[in-house]
Amino acid sequence: MERLALVCVSLMFVGVFVFTYLATDAGRGKFSSPADTSTVEAVAASSQAFAATDVQRELGTTFTATTSAKFTFCHTGGGTNCVVDGDTAWIDGEKVRIADIDAPETHPPRCPLEADLGKKATDRLAELMNSGPFEQLMAGRDRDRYGRKLRILARNGKSLGMQLVSEGLARQWEGRRQPWC
Repeated sequence: MERLALVCVSLMFVGVFVFTYLATDAGRGKFSSPADTSTVEAVAASSQAFAATDVQRELGTTFTATTSAKFTFCHTGGGTNCVVDGDTAWIDGEKVRIADIDAPETHPPRCPLEADLGKKATDRLAELMNSGPFEQLMAGRDRDRYGRKLRILARNGKSLGMQLVSEGLARQWEGRRQPWC
């Protein structure tokens, strides 16, 4: 029964997303008056709240924020919205460590294999983060020992980190880093 409810809410979310897209200038839909778009935005926000609740239940996390921005690369130093490596990014000016994965190091890599895999993981994370809005979910503690926010990044109830794991570009986090060489 719970899966059926999850499917229904997910379908509702997709339907509202499509309707919202078609009703805005981006979708070039026929609804473009301020009254029409504000109604659509209210429905979309309501649907997004339902979707966030489903993600929380599935991952056992606390919803913190939805992010939609253009992410570039920032291999050194800070940034506003940029990807550092396969498991670290700057989001809205805050350094975020993706809590559910461990990706290969890129600076410095310990061997050529780690360097190659690390670059692929970094590029893929940027691609995933640039593919549309995603939720930042807090799991466990708020920050790591380096002061980075610990977050699970998810879209439509699926972890972006676990996507990297399924593609062989990262490992599921097990409490400590493992060697890649």
